[in-house]
Amino acid sequence: MKRLIYIITVPFLLLISWMPFWLLYAFSNILYYLLYRVAGYRKKVVRNNIKLSGIAKTNKGALAIERKFYRYLCDLFLEMIKVRGMSKKTMMRRFKITNPSFLKDYANENKSVFVMTGHHGNFEWLLSLGHHTPHTPHGIYAPLQNPYFDTYLKKVRSIHGSYLISRKKFRERFTNMQHNKELTIIGFAADQSPQNKKKNYFRTFFGHEVPVFTGAERLGKRFDVPVVMAKIKRVKRGYYETTFNVLADKPNSLPNYAITDMFYEQLEALIKEDPALYFWTHNRFKLMRQKQQ
Repeated sequence: MKRLIYIITVPFLLLISWMPFWLLYAFSNILYYLLYRVAGYRKKVVRNNIKLSGIAKTNKGALAIERKFYRYLCDLFLEMIKVRGMSKKTMMRRFKITNPSFLKDYANENKSVFVMTGHHGNFEWLLSLGHHTPHTPHGIYAPLQNPYFDTYLKKVRSIHGSYLISRKKFRERFTNMQHNKELTIIGFAADQSPQNKKKNYFRTFFGHEVPVFTGAERLGKRFDVPVVMAKIKRVKRGYYETTFNVLADKPNSLPNYAITDMFYEQLEALIKEDPALYFWTHNRFKLMRQKQQ
């Protein structure tokens, strides 16, 4: 059955990847109507998250963010699929780095880098970093249940020089990379919610105490690797700019959770600049602590 689903689906993925961008976004406009107006995909979750964030001061403002978000969600979904049909030249024209020497400086020092980013903007195209630096990019991911789609995903990511590492095998793989002196960039989607555990670290996110993922910081300390942040902004439809900044050149010199706190403070500021680009479909406030009366 998994193979059959793959065989049926892949031709549509290929068709989308070959679309010119003007047609891709025309299709996105139709998809927006179906996803938002007809299906109402996760609309309650999105509406509640935007309300809890407090970004919008009025109901009208919240509704405007909601609609812009769904339009962007459809763009993002198709842009992810489009990766397979994008040349290096097209990718570099549409996804630029504002401070390209930033990563090259680490490469000149023979240092690998951990990159923390949030689900804001086109984080999928961030895997094209290999076009801008001598480092080899890797992304940590959870393998898909369908092995055929899992293989397809790995193949698509590798088109622009990036590779995927199962989160369960990361420590072993990265230990080997360090031993072999491989120059790598490891990407962390650092705003994911951790599993519900008593030992979780809670911090404020848009005024609410929520558990936060600390893996990038913990691994940065364990391997003594610089930790930086990638801030992705949309210039216009289909065009992005990413700016890097240092969170910790020497992670072990900072107290526990300091790196994670800096990341969340900067992520919150980034979201406030353009809230429509954030993944409001993620139930980020699901495990928040209730405020004391």
